[in-house]
Amino acid sequence: MRVAEHVYVDGSEAPGAVRVRRATAGDAEAVTRVFLDSRAAAMPWLPRIHSDADTLAWITHVVLPTSTAVWVAEAGGEGGEVLGFAVLAGRDELDHLYLRPDALRRGIGSRLLAEVRGAVDGPIRLYVFQRNAAARAFYERHGFTAVAFDDGGRNEENEPDVLYRWAP
Repeated sequence: MRVAEHVYVDGSEAPGAVRVRRATAGDAEAVTRVFLDSRAAAMPWLPRIHSDADTLAWITHVVLPTSTAVWVAEAGGEGGEVLGFAVLAGRDELDHLYLRPDALRRGIGSRLLAEVRGAVDGPIRLYVFQRNAAARAFYERHGFTAVAFDDGGRNEENEPDVLYRWAP
């Protein structure tokens, strides 16, 4: 497990530190809130397909227990607020990386992405909605390349997306 960027010599965390750790079942509500808030802020044009309760059930019963790995970034020390999360599906797919709207541009997404890269031995792929310019720019800054464009038939929102790939 990586330690927060801002750690004192005695091992305590500096104010404003962010810690990345593996998610637990107890993180389901916080992860769901980040997912819903992030999508609403970053993609207001995206149709809402599921209720908040259905999204919580999906995070609780599908995402957390069946994904290869899920990481959360939390403020401060143990038990801090969840600021974002990343999900690795299978051996090589970054399935989700979401941050709370108030946690953007603080290096948290980059730290979560580094966790994913550290867990994968080889290339990583991911899908991003074509209209999500901020996410596309983030991944391109981190060395991902667009390799295929889809008409939206592969996702339940029917929103055109882009397949990105990164290789070490």
